[in-house]
Amino acid sequence: MMRAIWILWPSFIVGGVASVAFFLVLDPVDFRMVGPLELSRMAGYTIGFFFFWAVAAASSAFTCFLQRSPDEINR
Repeated sequence: MMRAIWILWPSFIVGGVASVAFFLVLDPVDFRMVGPLELSRMAGYTIGFFFFWAVAAASSAFTCFLQRSPDEINR
């Protein structure tokens, strides 16, 4: 349970900061010309936040994976 907290809480904060930084520059409505998606602005913000959160969580999980001790690996 503690590992999940170590992974998800920092990645939540990073996902929020990355979303704010990304959407300060780009508007989700501008992505309509990229593909056939007809999403509202709020849906674009939501999808973007969860994308950034998932990327940050993967990074945190990989860091936790690499920090395992030899005893944990050789059980």
